[in-house]
Amino acid sequence: MADKEPEALKIRREIGLVGGVALVSGTMIGSGIFMSPQFVMAYVGSPGASLVIWALSGVVAMFAALSYTELGTVIPESGGDFIYILRIYGPCPAFFAAVTFILVVKPFSIAAMAISIAEYAMAPFYPGCQPPELAVKCTAAVMIVVVATVNILNVRLAVRVQVIFLVAKVIALTVIVIGGMVEISQSSAIIVENLNVENSFKGTHYSVSALGMGFFQGLWSYAGWYNLNHVTEELKRPEVNLPRALLIAIFLVTGLYLLVNVSYLTVMTPKELMSSNAVAVTWGNKVFGSWGWIMSVAAALSAFGSLNGTFFSGGRVCFVAAREGHMPDILSMAHVHRLTPSPALIFTTAVSLVVLIPGDFQSIVNFFSFTAWFFYAITLSGLLYLKIKKPELPRPYSVPIILPILVLIVAVFLVLAPIIDDPQIEYLYVTLFILSGAVVYVPFIHYKLCPGLLTKLTTFLQLFLEVAPAEKNL
Repeated sequence: MADKEPEALKIRREIGLVGGVALVSGTMIGSGIFMSPQFVMAYVGSPGASLVIWALSGVVAMFAALSYTELGTVIPESGGDFIYILRIYGPCPAFFAAVTFILVVKPFSIAAMAISIAEYAMAPFYPGCQPPELAVKCTAAVMIVVVATVNILNVRLAVRVQVIFLVAKVIALTVIVIGGMVEISQSSAIIVENLNVENSFKGTHYSVSALGMGFFQGLWSYAGWYNLNHVTEELKRPEVNLPRALLIAIFLVTGLYLLVNVSYLTVMTPKELMSSNAVAVTWGNKVFGSWGWIMSVAAALSAFGSLNGTFFSGGRVCFVAAREGHMPDILSMAHVHRLTPSPALIFTTAVSLVVLIPGDFQSIVNFFSFTAWFFYAITLSGLLYLKIKKPELPRPYSVPIILPILVLIVAVFLVLAPIIDDPQIEYLYVTLFILSGAVVYVPFIHYKLCPGLLTKLTTFLQLFLEVAPAEKNL
């Protein structure tokens, strides 16, 4: 009797509603709210405009997340933007999306979060000055490796880490909110000066570039609204839990962000806020005095949870792209015992460490946002195509067509704003890098050259890493 062919591994559905809320909000609440307020204020120039940017960023994130929820229920597969572009537009555009998210968007996001963890963790040791760049980069590299190890070892462990750190960061933000209320009860002079009718919008920069860059920093703090779409195959009852988790998470985060920004403005003038290297530490020093280092620890822990969530979803994009034939086969495999996509996670780690070497927080965020919103626009246009041309498709969840249209307009603005008003050569480099994917796509993906060499390498790595092919979990 012939032996049966071994069944492919299947990634389990381990994420429930609580895990989904933790993954989304836990990724969103991270380095952004502790690092971006000074940059938002610097770009837009006034406290009032800054708060408007934060509120509008929450609205845009909500509309975008709801739009992606419909896509996630129409195309219930992991992979986020890559899988949606593949199913709607075909393999060629999807390959460019895969290359960009795997080599630019996700690694840039991971590197920026790791840098913010390192800066906050080291701030108490370098009071009043910037920590050495080499020390920051080394600490950031260690953080990336630690998070990678957690995600490679066990899915449940990664989700538990996410839930635990979500609780810690919500407590930290609640402390900031309550601390702001206490400061107002004792003296409301600074908050009144910052937010009165005459001063709240005084000095606002109304240029297209300033608003666009302000939105880049604001929306960076909401980055993570799309994370559940990257792990749809690991979500229990996605048609129910996907929209619920997104609504709960984004309402929670938007409310906290606005209250935290108001709290910052209770003790800092706009000038102090813009000149701060770590705004939460500056706030902590003013409110808690010698105990201000507590906020540094809280910010570092918050960013660590966000890094874990980003890593969790980022590895899945690489995994799904490989499974669809757009990356080497080894990246589409899962560990035979742990059932985690370990090769994809290891690859994501390596790319993130490379990106970390030359980058700084502000430039990484700007390039991340420019590139990411370009592909968000393509994905949203695909949703509009499905709603207009294929209304017969089963839709467990549907959004009004006006929502993806509004987010698409915002996405186009965010892509064009920094180029039109203040063009920089770096954006051309990013665009050329995306287009350079054609050099790889034509010979190796379309014509499938050098299959023998790749097969031998795949076999070696498969044995070395103890991995096997994994099938879709629909």
